[in-house]
Amino acid sequence: MRSQPALVRRRVGYIGQGNGAGHNYRGIDELRAQGSFHGLTPAVPRERAAALSRALQLNGLGKRPVMSLSGGQRRRLDVAMGLMNHPPLLFLDEPSTGMDPQGRANLWEHITRLRAELGMTLLLTTQYLQEADDMAERVIVVDHGTVIADGSPGELKLHHADDVITLTFTAVDAADTARRALRADQRYADRIEERGGTTLVIATDHGARRLPDILHLLETAGSRPEAAAVREATLDDVFLNLTGRSLREDDAPDAAEHGPAAETANTTDGADAA
Repeated sequence: MRSQPALVRRRVGYIGQGNGAGHNYRGIDELRAQGSFHGLTPAVPRERAAALSRALQLNGLGKRPVMSLSGGQRRRLDVAMGLMNHPPLLFLDEPSTGMDPQGRANLWEHITRLRAELGMTLLLTTQYLQEADDMAERVIVVDHGTVIADGSPGELKLHHADDVITLTFTAVDAADTARRALRADQRYADRIEERGGTTLVIATDHGARRLPDILHLLETAGSRPEAAAVREATLDDVFLNLTGRSLREDDAPDAAEHGPAAETANTTDGADAA
């Protein structure tokens, strides 16, 4: 495609971290101009600008200069500009940064719908690992420029993190009986932690599937927990286990000097994943 750079640019969308709209221009003009840059006929940018404004809660803001918009409104305008050409390949560099939960949900609802309609492939960088968990078919975890994990969210959590089962008992004796029963089973012998005398915590894979077996094991031993809870592993757990720190620690000044300490990248079409 080196011989057809204009064609490539028309087929690629990009939503960067910074604001892409001119501060002194009206939002609606920036959207329509973006469509014109991609060679769309005059009517198409108007239609798409209106549709994107509705979807991203920009209605009534288009005639205001960009500088008068709030940070979240400018972010949504950037997203709309990146989607104006309905690109088959969309790069998103932390697109939801600065958005409130409702704005983030609306953003992903619209992008997901466009992906389904257009067969669009997404390449996303984000420090919201739950976002990557929800959206990605493939996740690449990058730490200081080095790829440290690559796979589906499920694969990464299975191989690099554990689910946690918490059992609470009414008495210390019941917890002791349960602990002895679990330590006698090879699957759980080295995975048990006691907390406060009446609480046992078990780290395991497939926690929801393991729980019925554990409850049966304890009932056979004569110990029944008062309460049981399963917390599934997250990509935050994966990152912490691989690096020894959480993403929140990367907000420190030392980390800022080196840029983002971790990013997750994904494509929503596994066949296109390189």
